[in-house]
Amino acid sequence: MTVRTRFAPSPTGFLHIGGARTALYCWLEARRRGGEFVLRIEDTDRERSTEEAVKAILDAMHWLDLDADEAPVYQTHRLARYREVAEKLLAEGKAYYAYESKEEIEAMREAAMAKGEKPRYNGYYRDRNEAFREDPNRVIRFRNPQEGSVVFEDKVKGRIEFANSELDDLVIFRSDGWPTYNFAVVVDDIDMRITEVIRGDDHVNNTPRQINIYHALGAPVPEFAHLPMILDKEGKKLSKRTNSVSVMEYREDGYLPHAILNYLVRLGWSHGDQEIFSREEMVKLFDTADVNKAASRFDTEKLNWLNQHYLKSDEPATLVPEFEWHLQRIGIDASKGPAPAEVIVALRDRVHTLKEMAERAKIWYGPITEWDDKAVAKHLQNDSAPRVLDEAKALLATVEWQPEPIHQVIEQVAARLELGMGKVAQPLRVAMTGTQVSPSIDHTIYLCGREEALKRIDAALVRARG
Repeated sequence: MTVRTRFAPSPTGFLHIGGARTALYCWLEARRRGGEFVLRIEDTDRERSTEEAVKAILDAMHWLDLDADEAPVYQTHRLARYREVAEKLLAEGKAYYAYESKEEIEAMREAAMAKGEKPRYNGYYRDRNEAFREDPNRVIRFRNPQEGSVVFEDKVKGRIEFANSELDDLVIFRSDGWPTYNFAVVVDDIDMRITEVIRGDDHVNNTPRQINIYHALGAPVPEFAHLPMILDKEGKKLSKRTNSVSVMEYREDGYLPHAILNYLVRLGWSHGDQEIFSREEMVKLFDTADVNKAASRFDTEKLNWLNQHYLKSDEPATLVPEFEWHLQRIGIDASKGPAPAEVIVALRDRVHTLKEMAERAKIWYGPITEWDDKAVAKHLQNDSAPRVLDEAKALLATVEWQPEPIHQVIEQVAARLELGMGKVAQPLRVAMTGTQVSPSIDHTIYLCGREEALKRIDAALVRARG
């Protein structure tokens, strides 16, 4: 049997970072075992589900390069199928119509709680064999077994057992004519031939109900793996107040998709002490059965370290499309300045994210808009700075325009004027950037381009002599 995993988000908002980890684990389990990874959009919450959210989820999955092997399945397109299966259960006596009002259900729950019992449906219509009738309160309930237990081996948590006496007869079709979650996902997973259900551990309590529906439909039960939560560094549930939680927010913050994936794979799984994993290594080594039972804590500092590792080690050309995306976001046209790959080389040792890199790269894609007064006073308005700038300008006008020859020019100026390298580099740095902070001075000058570099020296000379 072909292994088939699925990721099944609800399109009521962005793709959460926890959902991205679930999608990654599903994708990896399928890839490692030569199987198939599919996507289901659980959009039956018609009030909260939106087309914008669907697009946001699909965009995030594509950015992470976790595209599914088949076109997405939408639950809203499958209503007739859910009705067909519910009718089958009704015909076989495995489900029944119930007609209690919301007020009657609430009274039922309150009565149970008053007795110190768990609030639940009391089974009033279970054996009444009520026929279909038009009624605004009409629902279809599943006839859950009342004896025995549901036992399953969770690939993460181990053996889990629920007594059927603890499970009431859940609604499988609501009064609005739509299926409930626990019913729809079972029908979907059967029809989609899902063999492995990998999802968050908030679904553990749903699993015995779903297994009983599988049995009622005579379908094979998939294997289950319930993943522990991701917590923030204080041990609390991730929230927008303390962390970015949307995958695409991490893109906007300047992280690389493969850095995100590498970080997420280690949030609950490990292979010895290894921290850096290529996609090929993840596919080869990952096994859901090795996922930790305990919750993981999200550490932004570690993500920053990992992101910078890839900024430093990746081929610069492979980073260009994502870097250009960040330049465009801050209004920079990458065609009107130095080659983005060369900017990446100049800056990648100094930043943790592409967002930082794009901000620092502004100096090469437009004029200096602000001058640091302290830097000007210290490095331009002194006795030696005008001579340094004059000498450098004359030599830079004819030198081969590459970082190494430019570096030699700086050394020549220092030798001619009998000055230390700092006394030469800093005036030029302020001339090129308006500040006293930049990458190596040879790269800083080189990335300006010859014509622009000479213009900036002229502008600096005005300030030096003014």
